[in-house]
Amino acid sequence: MSLSRAVRFGFPALVLAVVLQASPVSAQVAVTGGLDLVNQYNFRGIRQNTEGVSIWPYIDFGFTPFMGDGDLKTVGVNVGTWNAFNSQIDGFTNLDGETTSNKWYESDLYATVSFGFGAPALAVTYTSYTSPANLFTHVKELAFRVSLDDSAALGSAALKPYALIAFELGTKPGVGQADGGPEAGRYVELGVAPGFSGARASFTLPVKLGLSVGDYYELDGVDHKFGFFSVGGLVTVPMGSQFNVHGGVEVQALGETTEALNGGDGSEVILSIGLGFAF
Repeated sequence: MSLSRAVRFGFPALVLAVVLQASPVSAQVAVTGGLDLVNQYNFRGIRQNTEGVSIWPYIDFGFTPFMGDGDLKTVGVNVGTWNAFNSQIDGFTNLDGETTSNKWYESDLYATVSFGFGAPALAVTYTSYTSPANLFTHVKELAFRVSLDDSAALGSAALKPYALIAFELGTKPGVGQADGGPEAGRYVELGVAPGFSGARASFTLPVKLGLSVGDYYELDGVDHKFGFFSVGGLVTVPMGSQFNVHGGVEVQALGETTEALNGGDGSEVILSIGLGFAF
């Protein structure tokens, strides 16, 4: 089966079917989710709301169909949805030229298959980005993420580095692309997430660099490699064994394309607060 046909008929579902046929299945499903509020929604540095706040409800279902003692330690499967409601969508013109007050700006569905090899891990994710308010075109993306849990080697100084590469699929000029440009984009993100966990709270300091490795940050027909650089801080306070309260701040420095798409602002300070749960 070609990649295009696999994506059309559900690439992650195809991988999941193979895993389930080949491996013993654990019946236990972990459910995580939450509700976040942010003053500014920037997707990989690209502004998505101009006023008010953005509200993010999300839920994820995960389980581990395979555990072994060889080089491959685990196979994990996650499926979920992430949504954004922008409080100030009122009288906007959608892609059909109609006036809308629909505040349901974005609804995403994703499926991930992850492979754990001890400290290193590989995850493959297919994401469908849609807009119920019809304010952007349907974006389909296949992403590969390599991560390293260096906690055993570095302890509290662990950086937990990762690298992600994502490919936009099934695009046309101006359709199916985060930047709305003429060519399908390829995006790379590099990051670390050092942190500290205590009895009463945990703190994480994520650092991210977003780059175009092919037409991801296009502006007037020119692809600009640098998308954004961000440094953030996130504090999570557990509320019992299954719930938490979290809040954070992120500072983004923007590249030429993201600055133009961000209304001319070269940087952005993003504040967030939310509730989370895990069962």
